[in-house]
Amino acid sequence: MTTTKPDTRPGRGSGAGANAIRALYRHRRWLWLVFAVPAAVLALLIMVILPPDQTLDDLGEWLFKLSPFLFAVPAVALFPKVRAAPVLIAFAVVAYMGWIDTELVLRVQEFARNSDVEGSFEPVYQWELFITTFIVLFALMAYRLGGARTATVLKTGVASILIVIAGLNDLTFWALNEVWAAGSRPDELAWASHIVVFVGGPPSVATAVVFLLVHLALATAVLALPLGKWVDRALGTTPMTGTAERRVRGGHRAHSLAVSAAASDDAVRDRP
Repeated sequence: MTTTKPDTRPGRGSGAGANAIRALYRHRRWLWLVFAVPAAVLALLIMVILPPDQTLDDLGEWLFKLSPFLFAVPAVALFPKVRAAPVLIAFAVVAYMGWIDTELVLRVQEFARNSDVEGSFEPVYQWELFITTFIVLFALMAYRLGGARTATVLKTGVASILIVIAGLNDLTFWALNEVWAAGSRPDELAWASHIVVFVGGPPSVATAVVFLLVHLALATAVLALPLGKWVDRALGTTPMTGTAERRVRGGHRAHSLAVSAAASDDAVRDRP
């Protein structure tokens, strides 16, 4: 396990960016709500108030529909590490099995009864997107509550968003589906409106593959960013090696085992 200690040597981050990071760090306990509240409001607007829509008309609508996801990722990354983590994870599983899974079945049944009605598939498609978002956020939350630092969860979340919008499922659907209204596999992915808004028209298979590869490359680049080191430099902290950490803990135990354990837990819990 890795923790941080104050860096007493010169080299603490300076400038507007470093000052902003330190200011945010001071308010880290409740900072997650700054992102969680708009994520919840936008999700409510899209999922409940506005009618379901399968097609994106422009980049503005694309960004709007993606916005709850964009806000939810930093909310999860900043979520405080709490002792009730197992309860929160179990509650999420209960929510999935007791509500999300059941709602999907109900929407599929409704579509089966009204498949000849225009727009009857949109509620199913909308819920599928919601499930995708839930699964990614669930994994990120488990990662965060399991001990991952904010910077790492944030990188993983951004990379996951890039993969979700990359069109991988559109290509696998094109490759694996054997039933097409035209009788044969199409040359274009006309249904992939999230790609259409970027390329200006129905993408060919080759275009969709390039679109996917670009997003995978971006996701890889995000994961490779030394974001944690940048944050450590801005806060004036350096990672402790395993040997140094053991020495510190040993000294603390010699002084007071109970105080040492509490301090160590708090240090790890608060690390950004």
